[in-house]
Amino acid sequence: MRDAPPPDKGQKGSLKTIIRFLPMLWPRGETELKARVVVAVALVLLGKATTLIMPFAYKGVIDRMSGTGAAFSVVAALVLAYAGARFSGVLADNLRNALFEKVGQRAALALSSLVFRHVHALSLRFHLERRTGSLTKIVERGTKSIDMMLYFLLFNIAPTIIELGAICIIFFVKFGGGLVAATLAIVALYIGFTRWVTDWRAGIQRQMNEVDNRAIGRAVDSLLNYETVKYFGAEERESRRYDEAVGAFTRAAVRNEVSLAWLNIGQSLITNAMMAGAMIFTVWGWSKGKFTPGDVVLVNSLLMQLFRPLDMLGWVYRSIRQGLIDMEMMFELLDTPQEIVDRPGAPALAVTLGAVRFDNVRFQYEDGREILKGVSFEVAPGTSLAVVGPSGAGKSTLARLLYRFYDPTGGRILIDGQPIAEVTQASLRSAIGIVPQDTVLFNDTIAYNIAYGREGAGQAEVEQAAAGASIDTFIASLPNGYQSMVGERGLKLSGGEKQRVAIARTLLKNPPILILDEATSALDSRTEEAIQATLEGAMRDRTTIVIAHRLSTIAAADQILVLDDGRVVETGTHLKLLAKNGLYADLWNRQQAERELEAAAQAAE
Repeated sequence: MRDAPPPDKGQKGSLKTIIRFLPMLWPRGETELKARVVVAVALVLLGKATTLIMPFAYKGVIDRMSGTGAAFSVVAALVLAYAGARFSGVLADNLRNALFEKVGQRAALALSSLVFRHVHALSLRFHLERRTGSLTKIVERGTKSIDMMLYFLLFNIAPTIIELGAICIIFFVKFGGGLVAATLAIVALYIGFTRWVTDWRAGIQRQMNEVDNRAIGRAVDSLLNYETVKYFGAEERESRRYDEAVGAFTRAAVRNEVSLAWLNIGQSLITNAMMAGAMIFTVWGWSKGKFTPGDVVLVNSLLMQLFRPLDMLGWVYRSIRQGLIDMEMMFELLDTPQEIVDRPGAPALAVTLGAVRFDNVRFQYEDGREILKGVSFEVAPGTSLAVVGPSGAGKSTLARLLYRFYDPTGGRILIDGQPIAEVTQASLRSAIGIVPQDTVLFNDTIAYNIAYGREGAGQAEVEQAAAGASIDTFIASLPNGYQSMVGERGLKLSGGEKQRVAIARTLLKNPPILILDEATSALDSRTEEAIQATLEGAMRDRTTIVIAHRLSTIAAADQILVLDDGRVVETGTHLKLLAKNGLYADLWNRQQAERELEAAAQAAE
């Protein structure tokens, strides 16, 4: 089964995402975090209560000062009450933020860790079809949106609703139902306008994210292929392609900013119209003797307090919409099913001898293009099998199937009689070591890259593995020794040095089964000869499958398998295959002729 395609884009920001997200507010089994949420909510209510008291203190000050015979102490006390209410609101808000920060960060950590693990568990097919830069950006955006979403939902939207309700009650008691109706109508208009425009802008924002992902993916791809760009003098070409991607992002960003300006203008028009109408109403009431000057101030203060979160509500709604889009993209990754999964209750692989058998294995990467067409062979414990054949015959596919990066579409693969599809992947891969054709190292020290072969390996074991791979002398010659950095993808090392690090890493792993996937084909003849001796030492007492292009490197193999067009066409030892005068003999004679021409050319120089 292939990894499922992503859901329809129209589902982004849906109610399903919110429902899936809300449980993060109440993390299961985390008593401390739950307590923090409860106290934070209590502080929200306390903060809102103090901010609602504040306008009444302000009203009292104005009424006392506008009357006659007002005592200074009374007015001063009201001023102090007003200042105290303001400070209490700020104090409650900041204590709330400090308490809740751990909840948001813990939720972000839990989800990002879950996504990271899941992405590593996805199939090789998935990773071959995705750009690394775009993938990391999706995870980064989704992770950042978690804390923001928790904060906005709990501390902005809910308090705004509470405050609106409280203000409506105050307006009804002191000014009648007309002002309440007008306030609710204007707020409904504001929210409706904000939602309509923000939904329109969401399409622009999504397009901007997509072109941003393409630009980042193109930049990362270009930098990862730095050498290829240099080889073909394509710096200007890559710059033009990057400029095109960034230009598309710039145009989308301009459209996004223009739409934001229109949204802000519309919101300001609605809120200021509401303020003007309410103030005119209260001033009219004052002129008729119905309201005091303090009532005018009270209405003004309450509306200003309501406008502040309402003004933010537009930004909050936009942020939540964008956060939902970002989280939905991350949830898509999380919901992408694994192509290769362990069966329920699968046992660990028990390797006693290390016998490997392919039983009528068929495989295709995509429908209609079969790579392996019924391949069968067996590798006896402790022996070596070499697999040769023309390019595209399916040689490297054998290694990917043995590692279970893919499952065969037909047939079985067994190790010591155990079908590998019925054991855990972790135990299977721990029993196999590989030295690949293209060794990619982590941008870390030589010691780290060798120690990657087995978690927890000590320095003495790392040095022993390096000696086994004949790279210890080279490492000793470096100024920083084992702590020398290898550069991104190991580019500070030569091809032969990288291969030796890969061999050392595999020796440290010490697997019973070894795969050499054209491990020397990218090296020059002299380096290949030196590496070959090291590889022969690594193969000793291990079941080994050697996938080779240069036949001279596998002449001593216990058994040679010749693949052609996904089928086994010849098997036998080197001498027996030469005697058959078939495909293997033809490949051998051609390579020998090429070597003789190379030798003659070197002699002529």
